Amino acid sequence: MSELLLEAHDLAKHYTVSRGIFRPKATVKALAGVSFTLAPKKTLAVVGESGCGKSTLARQLTLIEPPTRGSLKIRGTDAATADAATLMTLRRDVQMVFQNPFASLNPRKTVATTLAEPLLINTPLSAAERRERVEALATKVGLRPEHLRRYPHMFSGGQRQRIAIARAMVLNPGIVVADEPVSALDVSIQAQILNLFMDLQDEFGTGYVFISHNLSVVEHVADEVMVMYLGAAVEIGEKTRLFAAPLHPYTRALMSATPALRKADRRERIVIHGELPSPLNPPSGCSFHKRCPLAMPRCAQEVPQLREVDGRRVACHAV
Repeated sequence: MSELLLEAHDLAKHYTVSRGIFRPKATVKALAGVSFTLAPKKTLAVVGESGCGKSTLARQLTLIEPPTRGSLKIRGTDAATADAATLMTLRRDVQMVFQNPFASLNPRKTVATTLAEPLLINTPLSAAERRERVEALATKVGLRPEHLRRYPHMFSGGQRQRIAIARAMVLNPGIVVADEPVSALDVSIQAQILNLFMDLQDEFGTGYVFISHNLSVVEHVADEVMVMYLGAAVEIGEKTRLFAAPLHPYTRALMSATPALRKADRRERIVIHGELPSPLNPPSGCSFHKRCPLAMPRCAQEVPQLREVDGRRVACHAV
């Protein structure tokens, strides 16, 4: 069995927020405790509606913020308890591709400077060696040599995202966290960028955590899927099995909303009624029970735990 790149166990992040001058502060459980693993050359897709904790999870995985509780092991080293020097080393092995390529690149730096900067900060390579690596990687992501002398505003959205991917890959990280990396691009360009991700994964053995709300994209790139709702994972399983027969009611509703060209692939639409609960005041028991068509009295009292059902893990009393 290959060494795991990531091991998260009961990873949680809580924020204390003010509710006004005369009201006590409240705690937002943005991430309520998730557990998963990631192996080399594998892609874990994280899906769910806005407010479910996807971006908070990304900040935890890229070590931008420390967790409130739980452990996060990167190549066997627990980042939650690591000292500053160890964290600096671990951060080199976890890179990120952001959603908006128009905002994630410095407009005052050429492409060559942008790509060389991580090497300048994190490696002892000479200027000639840095230039050689930058040129080689630029070619791999589909950029021409003359592009390296240009500035971000001179490129299209798809080209800018290629630059952003090259910047993330220049240190040859083990893990790349991609937060909605194609949602800001034209549909005609999305497939090219997704195929680029997969080609680089095959070549470098990188593990991806791919955050997306687009299930058609997820079906194209993922090996495993984690469905989140209000900060917690409600279903985790292998992509093919999960898409073929989703078990959790929330997963079924998400899948039914995915458009399909072929009539045979279309699912009966399941409409979720009600609003997403406030993380400041989540429901008791199962956080989904007030919107769930399968809810029973037990759901309002007891928080369901992830358990093995039909080859995946599901947190639902009704399954």
